[in-house]
Amino acid sequence: QVQVVESGGGLVQPGGSLRLSCAASGSISSIYVMGWYRQAPGKQRELVADISNSGRTNYKDSVKGRFTISRDNGKNTVSLQMNTLKPEDTAVYFCLVQTVLTGDYWGQGTQVTVSS
Repeated sequence: QVQVVESGGGLVQPGGSLRLSCAASGSISSIYVMGWYRQAPGKQRELVADISNSGRTNYKDSVKGRFTISRDNGKNTVSLQMNTLKPEDTAVYFCLVQTVLTGDYWGQGTQVTVSS
């Protein structure tokens, strides 16, 4: 069984920072991409950032320069450092773990609210 668990969400004022973390555990192997998605009320889930096992990163245009994704391949963890947060970043953030052999795994989501 595979578990993907996110942590680090919360309430922050505009201009503030948060760090999200995600850990994958269980019968999981051959991870090639780990990423963060978000879904705001009434909107579709969208990619925020992802990172391959070789370290190649990909960011949504609106977060470039503000968010940084990183991963630890040995620990099967991925983090998202979010700086200069804006109200439009408010959403539930989900971690996605993509494997070569056994498919994709989603976390349960963590709420990020940016409000004064």
